[in-house]
Amino acid sequence: MKSIAMDLAVIGGGPAGLAAAAEAKRLGIRNMVLIERDERLGGILPQCIHGGFGIEKFKKELTGPEYAHRYIEMLKELEVDVELNTMVLELDRDRNLVVSNAGQGIKQYQCKSIILAMGCRERTRGALGIPGTRPAGIFTAGRAQRLMNIEGCIPGRKVVILGSGDIGMIMARRLSLEGAEVKVVAEILPYPSGLIRNEVQCLRDFKIPLLLSHTVGEIHGYRRIEGVTLVKVDEGFNFIPGTEEFVECDTLLLSVGLIPENELSKMAGVDLDPVTRGAVVDDYLETSVEGIFACGNVLHVNDMVDYVSLEGELAARGAYGRVTGKRVPRPQGMKLRVGRNLNYVVPRYLTDSSGKMLSLRVSRPMGRMRIRVGDRFSKKFDFARPSEMIRLRLPQGFAEEESSTDGLEVSCEEI
Repeated sequence: MKSIAMDLAVIGGGPAGLAAAAEAKRLGIRNMVLIERDERLGGILPQCIHGGFGIEKFKKELTGPEYAHRYIEMLKELEVDVELNTMVLELDRDRNLVVSNAGQGIKQYQCKSIILAMGCRERTRGALGIPGTRPAGIFTAGRAQRLMNIEGCIPGRKVVILGSGDIGMIMARRLSLEGAEVKVVAEILPYPSGLIRNEVQCLRDFKIPLLLSHTVGEIHGYRRIEGVTLVKVDEGFNFIPGTEEFVECDTLLLSVGLIPENELSKMAGVDLDPVTRGAVVDDYLETSVEGIFACGNVLHVNDMVDYVSLEGELAARGAYGRVTGKRVPRPQGMKLRVGRNLNYVVPRYLTDSSGKMLSLRVSRPMGRMRIRVGDRFSKKFDFARPSEMIRLRLPQGFAEEESSTDGLEVSCEEI
């Protein structure tokens, strides 16, 4: 097997990988490669033809393809080596990659640093265990989006959407614009699981009904789906007898969550967070395996692509430190513990005192509240809900002021 020494390998050509590769090249890493298993760069962006991208990063509203195009042009100008249609087969703790493509066969990269930017995948019907038959006409929302926006096929004419995730709500609007009838969007939680702006612009503006605390209790149909039974659930997500309602449809879209694509991370022995299902990282997004970094949706599911790109750039700066030897030996970080009313916080360790950005989510919808980090720093917010990620920047010198030995608790309380 051909073995090649490499300073940096970026795995994944979506928004996180594109930003990481561009920033790494700007910092001065020359011997690097961006590996993408698809035939094109951009990840999911080429199929996201709606607006709302780039507001934070470029101070301009762009569509998904426009946002991806800007970064692809950056890589061309920076002359970043890109390998498309290339699959990573193996990754170990010593940062050895085994990759395969049709043109060059199987080869091995020995890397000083690796950035994981594989993104995430959608949860399918099999993960939900919905009772009923197995007819045609059941799609994940992302697959339906690709069918419509890239392949030019409408998946159906009478549609029920299960889950109020962002892609599901965006597809409700997209289907309505193409003449399909979206019967209802059902959400098992007592609150929407996507961004408020998508709830307003995609559902309310198009008068598409949203049923909270409802789920699909049964799927009907043999060759093609003919309808679903919607049922109300209680606080424990158990069906409430007598609330069943049959809704006729020829298509069911599932927008029921995203799962970080961490098979390679597990192969390398990276520690994973059971809540985010992504890697446990420090403030430079370095994982528990020295020299391996994670960013974007493979780390935790982000709301906005701009935040994904910013994480990619941060991971590139961490990788640059490893390649140049500026982060050796590995710093001993101060641990951040998840406290009251929070689902998770990223990163989990602080290694220096520069102003760091924390990403976190509350565990339930909250009104006016205060987030505390240790005993010395807090910040007030007007409201929050689990679907909307909160970004909190710590002040300069924060880690130096804190002297806790068992870590700092990050918590949230209503005021």
